[in-house]
Amino acid sequence: MNTSERTIVELKAKVDNLESVRSKLKALGAQHTGTFHQTDTYFIVPKGRLKLQQIDSEKTELIYHERENTSKPKRSDVFVLEISENKAITALLKKILKVKATVKKTREIYWYQRTQIHLDTVDSLGSYVEFERKTLNTHRETERNAQLLEQLMETLGINSEDLEKLSYGDLVSLE
Repeated sequence: MNTSERTIVELKAKVDNLESVRSKLKALGAQHTGTFHQTDTYFIVPKGRLKLQQIDSEKTELIYHERENTSKPKRSDVFVLEISENKAITALLKKILKVKATVKKTREIYWYQRTQIHLDTVDSLGSYVEFERKTLNTHRETERNAQLLEQLMETLGINSEDLEKLSYGDLVSLE
């Protein structure tokens, strides 16, 4: 099992047209690294967010993160555990914890200047763009990386009023 712990700055925005964003990314020279079908099962936990993410039935990760619910670039502390026995861990988690929501999405991943960009088509929710950028766990570096994400958002024509503060699991459970 592989594990990783990292601090990132992230943001998410609802968009009407992924094709427009995709074209702008290609014009910038962003690298497309793959398109994946994912199912995220969110669990109710006392603190933070916990989800089991199954990617194309080939890879499963247990992801825990803590972050603010704010519609601007935000710091997120993330712990990822790659799971090899996904059916067993899924059954165990569902026995121990209550499922909050299940989210199915198609995710295109691009890289541009150390920023991972997700173009997500989420069942029942629509289209979103998500940015993630690793950062050092200092206020100065977090702020610097947040500014870089805001600049990239502007370059891609994403309006600040379209920023989303909630996770997909939160949004689906509101429906």
